Amino acid sequence: MEFKSVQKETVVLNPAQEMALRRIPSEIRSDPLTGRTARICHFMALNWNKPDFIALVAGTEKNCPFCPERIMSVTPAFPPEILPEGRMRLGDMLLFPNIAPYDALGAVATLGSRHYLPMTEIGAERITRGFVLAKAFFQRIAEIGHPEGVYFIVNWNYMPPAGSSLIHPHLQVFATASAPNLMRQELEAAEAYSAKHGTCYWDDLIRAEMDAKVRFLGRTGRTAWMSAFAPMGVVGDVLAVTEGVHTTLDLTDADLSDIALGLTRVMAAYDRMGIYSFNMNFFTAAAGQDHSRFHLLFSPRTFFNQTLATPDIGALRNLFNETLCMAYPEEINAMIKAEF
Repeated sequence: MEFKSVQKETVVLNPAQEMALRRIPSEIRSDPLTGRTARICHFMALNWNKPDFIALVAGTEKNCPFCPERIMSVTPAFPPEILPEGRMRLGDMLLFPNIAPYDALGAVATLGSRHYLPMTEIGAERITRGFVLAKAFFQRIAEIGHPEGVYFIVNWNYMPPAGSSLIHPHLQVFATASAPNLMRQELEAAEAYSAKHGTCYWDDLIRAEMDAKVRFLGRTGRTAWMSAFAPMGVVGDVLAVTEGVHTTLDLTDADLSDIALGLTRVMAAYDRMGIYSFNMNFFTAAAGQDHSRFHLLFSPRTFFNQTLATPDIGALRNLFNETLCMAYPEEINAMIKAEF
């Protein structure tokens, strides 16, 4: 297990100190599995001011399609060969087709009837039920032998900075035979790693991070939590790997509950930094791809400039797919670890 990095330094004349030399460090890290590079640079204080949430969400419930007074009349239903009842319900949560699908078989699962939920009020029990509902949909797709029932993925875009067009909390749920780019790259790299070393990369990663200690956070059940060495997001990513599990369908209800608990701990830590938005993705193998392990990435989202609402993705990420993080992941880890 190699954690490769290249340290660099920029030298400037600093006008704030009578043009004295100022040395600015940066670092380019390589992801141990895929070789994807991430830049640790553009350093900023990890402290943001939260917006006026009352003003932010005011009036957004008036036309919200996920609120209980209109959800059954405006959301679509699956055809009977997919889902005889059209939609799936679990308490006040509802799963139905995504009217703007990512793939041939996409769904949305609301996380309850409440229109706005602050990040720290979502709660592990609510997240668990959302995941259980998503898994029930996946199991139905597997049972009918649908050709898209290969990779079962849950995405979560929470609040507008993370790409959510609606305030009402919901999950993007889809089954696909076409693995997304990074997931496909990871699966291919994990297979090559297994062939070369005779071991599973993800099992080796957990052991290496536990030994190193500087990025390991802790465990919830059989899920291990750590800060990503080469993060995708500007405020670092949290990686969770469930040992002994290959696919989303292999997750037990206990696993889903443990994952939900870990997510609430991560949310609490980032909330203290003033961050209120995030992306989360499931990364899953297909049946028989035993060289991989189920894992997820939690990536907080914010602005480079809050006043101008400057997004945290610019040309470097959007066109080069080169990521940057505004602090060393080990420093961010120290701010999260207390929750574990």
